[in-house]
Amino acid sequence: MPRSDSRHDSRYDVLTFGEAMALFVADDDGPLDQVTRFHRRTAGADTNVAIGLSRLGFDVRWLSRVGADHNGTFLQRALETEGLDCRHVQRDDTHATGLVFKERAVDGADPHVEYVRRGSAASYLNVADSEGVALESARHLHATGIPPAISESARELSFHLLRRARSAGLSISFDPNLRPSLWPSENVMIETLNALAAEADIVMPGLSEGRLLTGRDTAYDIAGGYLDRGAKVVVIKLGPEGSYFRTADSEGTVEGSPVKQVIDTVGAGDGFAVGIVSAYLDGLDWRAALHRGNLIGARQVQVIGDMEGLPSREQLVAMERSGEAI
Repeated sequence: MPRSDSRHDSRYDVLTFGEAMALFVADDDGPLDQVTRFHRRTAGADTNVAIGLSRLGFDVRWLSRVGADHNGTFLQRALETEGLDCRHVQRDDTHATGLVFKERAVDGADPHVEYVRRGSAASYLNVADSEGVALESARHLHATGIPPAISESARELSFHLLRRARSAGLSISFDPNLRPSLWPSENVMIETLNALAAEADIVMPGLSEGRLLTGRDTAYDIAGGYLDRGAKVVVIKLGPEGSYFRTADSEGTVEGSPVKQVIDTVGAGDGFAVGIVSAYLDGLDWRAALHRGNLIGARQVQVIGDMEGLPSREQLVAMERSGEAI
């Protein structure tokens, strides 16, 4: 369980790292070139998970780079307001904070998203940025496949942190979070992400991601490929059908949670990851972990925004009691 006094302790629960971006969500329907009003929020798969875990009471530290600009200030303030410890966030005087522009989701369709992130401050993340990080004082490291996609130096940082965490005895979760357009080639993407997954205890691909990364078709076989690489558990997202897990001696499928209306699909996978990681840290079994992941993912798709549906601990308790993503 999360420690109630952990924010005043030298020990902490989770380290996450990656790129936080300023998200501009269209206030009106229609293509982005016709929209004139936007609402600024936060974006980034890694930050979504960090925020979700912090809302559940875990002590989370965030490692990143943002520009020394108003968007960087906005992001750091927003993340600190969410309870994240941003002591490892570097302010970059030379490079700007990354931006995302997102159409307003209509009728549950995946909204069109455009990025302005090439050469962003976060793309200059490097191993030196992790100096001073007390990784041995953490319980868990959560990583995704996005930082290694944005630059070679961020890729080196990803391997460095996962290997340091493994040496320090932390548990490690890894969500491949494929972003093919950011990689120099599909082969480099597959090779790199599989190598990072081999450092993790919990590997969490979607079904289509797992098929591309492993060349295998079924959830059972995809999971087997990562278990052979050293994972302790593989959790596979199946969309509305729920999720599947496999360990060395058990497996199972947990049905998806009911959704009254899909509003915005962005962030659903991050909400699922929040459920899995939090359940693991809470000491729950894998079926309960998948149930929690399904619940939070279902809740997230019913709101506009990338992380606005992530629950507090009180809301999560109510959801788990009712069995609904309220």
